[in-house]
Amino acid sequence: MKKILVANRGEIALRVMRTARRMGIQTVAVYSEIDRHSPHVSFADEAVCVGPAPSNRSYLLGEKIIEVAKNLGVDGIHPGYGFLSENAGFAQAVTAAGITFIGPSPYSIEVMGSKLAAKDAVRKFDIPMVPGTEDAISDVEKAKAISAEIGYPILIKASAGGGGKGMRIVENEKELASQMERAISEAVSAFGDGSVFIEKYIGSPRHIEIQVLADTHGNTVHLFERECSVQRRHQKVVEEAPSAILTPEVRAAMGADAVKVAQACSYTGAGTVEFLVDEHLNYYFLEMNTRLQVEHPVTELITGIDLVEQQIRVARGEKLSFSQDDLQINGHAIELRVYAEDPHNDFLPSIGKLTTYRPPSGEGIRVDDGYKEGMDIPIYYDPMLSKLCAYGKTRPEAIRRLLEAISQYDIEGCATTLPFGKFVLEHDAFVSGKFDTHFVKNYFTKEALLAGEEAESQVAAALALQLYLKEKKRLKEPLVEDSVWRLR
Repeated sequence: MKKILVANRGEIALRVMRTARRMGIQTVAVYSEIDRHSPHVSFADEAVCVGPAPSNRSYLLGEKIIEVAKNLGVDGIHPGYGFLSENAGFAQAVTAAGITFIGPSPYSIEVMGSKLAAKDAVRKFDIPMVPGTEDAISDVEKAKAISAEIGYPILIKASAGGGGKGMRIVENEKELASQMERAISEAVSAFGDGSVFIEKYIGSPRHIEIQVLADTHGNTVHLFERECSVQRRHQKVVEEAPSAILTPEVRAAMGADAVKVAQACSYTGAGTVEFLVDEHLNYYFLEMNTRLQVEHPVTELITGIDLVEQQIRVARGEKLSFSQDDLQINGHAIELRVYAEDPHNDFLPSIGKLTTYRPPSGEGIRVDDGYKEGMDIPIYYDPMLSKLCAYGKTRPEAIRRLLEAISQYDIEGCATTLPFGKFVLEHDAFVSGKFDTHFVKNYFTKEALLAGEEAESQVAAALALQLYLKEKKRLKEPLVEDSVWRLR
């Protein structure tokens, strides 16, 4: 494999290309017209514009991207995450064109792309699952009977869903009909598939996922867990590895079950098995993401394994060079997704020109980004500017380093989630590890954020005043040495 096309943009495209270059592999970037000056375009060995800014006219044009790859003699296509990364049809078309798809097989993507099909595939492995329906449901009366049996509250979820779309919490039978209608409508709009299912709603869950890696020779390992419970609108914002609550026994059991899930769909490459964990450390299979995750850097930091390199090696047909017994957790890593969003205004997107953009650096700090100073933030794509990561020998050290990195991150031209990240890292619930997916709902408000910033400003002002008075006193009292004239 001498040349790879990265069918993506921004920080993930740049991150894949850096590993490819280190491996001596040439890279091809595709870009939309608005991304012409993006760092991933200039970093690549070759770059081709594939259309206007909207993703459905550029980054989602699978046939055009494959045509570019064929014209440039590309050996493999890496899809990154988002866009076409979990599109079984695209993976099949890449393979049919004689190009290696750097990811799992179309079969694995298709099976795990449906939450219902995924649960059906892993059921024979006796993986713990949240009580609920085994098939899609649309009949309200039947849904009422099932909900009464498993007990309220229940969760209605789109089978093809993600990111919180097509998801509704139902507290009682009176709400069921209207909430089912809304969930089905939203699922059709977002995914073109109105299939929904019902499961028991876990009241205080942790969202913990297991990174898996499998080759084409039957070897599958897990690279431990990532804690992803700090979310807003069902989307992750802060992730860390390892989790602060898992015991070695539960970690080992979850890892073994994640490997079984991967084997259930003959998985190859890097993937993630997601679980809900309750307050008693009981865990339940949620779904499998058949791609590289946004938060993969924290796993890389605690294991020393480059997951993109492993994806490429597996795609080339190589065996994994390590076994489960070779892997161990070293230290602690935390990632903050830095979004161009305003935490003072319900996390609404904050689009503008990056008049100042200076990311932090230092021991244990890693920044994966795809922007540079002077760039505009497009309205057409996810508003994530970067992934800010900190590594430490211990969790407290990682927290301290990430807080310092946040204070050093200089961004002007848009609001960001940096203040929210600081709020999370300093909150007693996070520091103690006693939090769940309701962290934002339970603790975060605009007023709490402003109060923290006001207190910080007062401390800074008091310190500045103290320094001023000290300096003023020093200037008023010049050092007077003994004079020979006065001594006489």
